[in-house]
Amino acid sequence: MPKRLRLTRRFPVAMTEDAYRRLRRFAREAGLDEGEALSFLFENFDSVMNPDTFDHRLRIFNSELEGRKK
Repeated sequence: MPKRLRLTRRFPVAMTEDAYRRLRRFAREAGLDEGEALSFLFENFDSVMNPDTFDHRLRIFNSELEGRKK
């Protein structure tokens, strides 16, 4: 029997415009709303991420973070 999707947590999220556009596109293509899309991504995080590139991408993001805040 499949688990029922209960959205029990709501939290404010700060996202870049690029990230939000990508989230909206993913949600639309998957037939989900943005909250459902985020739930899917985090519930399946280990299987949807690429462990070979994750550390590299995270280092790049962190190195650019301060510049993006200005």
